[in-house]
Amino acid sequence: MLARRIIPCLDVKDGKVVKGIKFKNLKDVGHPPVLAAEYERQGAHEVTFLDISATQEARQTTLRIVEETAEKLFVPLTVGGGIRNRDDMREALNAGADKVSVNSAAVYSPELISVCAEDFGRQCVVVAIDAKRDGDSWTVYTHGGNKATELDAVEWAKRVQDLGAGEILLTSMDADGTKDGYDLELTGIIADEVTIPVIASGGCGSIEHIFEVFSQTNASAALAASIFHYGEHTVAEVKEYLKDKGVHVR
Repeated sequence: MLARRIIPCLDVKDGKVVKGIKFKNLKDVGHPPVLAAEYERQGAHEVTFLDISATQEARQTTLRIVEETAEKLFVPLTVGGGIRNRDDMREALNAGADKVSVNSAAVYSPELISVCAEDFGRQCVVVAIDAKRDGDSWTVYTHGGNKATELDAVEWAKRVQDLGAGEILLTSMDADGTKDGYDLELTGIIADEVTIPVIASGGCGSIEHIFEVFSQTNASAALAASIFHYGEHTVAEVKEYLKDKGVHVR
C-alpha cells in the first residue's frame, strides 16, 4: 500500500515565508529556518522551500537562507525557484537540499531534466508544474504563474517523466490559497497518467481536504501551507486524523 506524505511548504520572498491567493496578495508569515524546524518537530515527512520570485526576478535561489534552513532539518528538503541550469542545481544540493525543483527552466530547456537526472540521480529532480484550467484542459504556466505556455499540463507531466523526473510537484493555480480544497480532477488525472510520485499542491484549507486528495486520487503526497502557517492544525494532528480514516501515512 502506498504510504502518503505530508509536506509543509515554505513559499519564500525577500527572505520571508509568505502566503497569498492564486499567487497574488502575499503576506509575511515567518522565517524559513524557524518554521522548517517547527514542522519537523511536528512530524513533517519533508519540507519544501520555494523561492517564488527568483525566476521572475532573473536571479538564483537565495542559497544563504537555504543553508540556514537545511541546518535545522533532518528530514528531506526540496528547494526550488530560480534553478536555471545544472550548476544552479548543484549549488542548491551543496547548500543542503536533498531534492531540487525546476519549473520554468525545464519548460524552456527540457533536456535539463535528463542532464540533471543523469548527473545527480533521478531522485533529486522534481519538476514543478503550475497549471491553470483552460476549458476542458489545463495550461502550464511559468515565471511564478505569470507567463502562460502552450503546454498541456497532462501531456507535459508525461513528458517530464520520460525525460527523467523523479517526482512532480503539481500546483493548481485556480485553487492556490483559496483554502477550498485541492483540484481533485487535475490531480487525479495526472497521478493516473504517470508512475512517478505526484505531490498535490494548491487549495488545502482543512484536514478534510488532505483526506479527500488521498482518498480520491493517487497523489503520493500533499503539500500544505496555510493550515500550518496560521496554526490551524499541526502536522501531527493531520497524520493522526488520516490514520484514523484508514489512510496509510509514512
